[in-house]
Amino acid sequence: MANVLDYSTDNCSIGRALSVLGEKWTMLVLRDVFNGVRRFEDMHERIGAPRQVLSHRLGRLVDEGLLRRVPYREQGQRQRNEYRLTEKGLDLYPALVALLRWGDRWLVDMDGPSVTLHHKDCGAQIDVTVRCAEGHELASARDARPQPGPGARLRPVAVADTPAGS
Repeated sequence: MANVLDYSTDNCSIGRALSVLGEKWTMLVLRDVFNGVRRFEDMHERIGAPRQVLSHRLGRLVDEGLLRRVPYREQGQRQRNEYRLTEKGLDLYPALVALLRWGDRWLVDMDGPSVTLHHKDCGAQIDVTVRCAEGHELASARDARPQPGPGARLRPVAVADTPAGS
């Protein structure tokens, strides 16, 4: 069986996702949009990011297709934009829930979590589970085995990587 460590990480999906999402302000913007915050001024007040940083992050999320701009105009004001999640953005919900659960387990204050998530229909707490295609729930990462995928590319073998005498 092929070893995933023999393959390049140049086209790693985690690396590519982090190039879009791997920054504090970006994740806080997404958190607030998932919680229903749509307008720049409301985000600025809640998140506390510098205006220029927030503007840049919103622009990047729009450019990447995670958010879309929806124009609005209040009486006597100039036109502004609200920010709404796209399908691509909505697909990040399980990742944000997983981050929340991890923070709740390892970083929460003594008083407990500041937010809990509940299913609208039945009221039960929301959690994230990892399952295989056959429906088996994985208890931990130890139950998974990484394998090269169809886009895997072998790493170039460096001289130092070759066994002596080869």
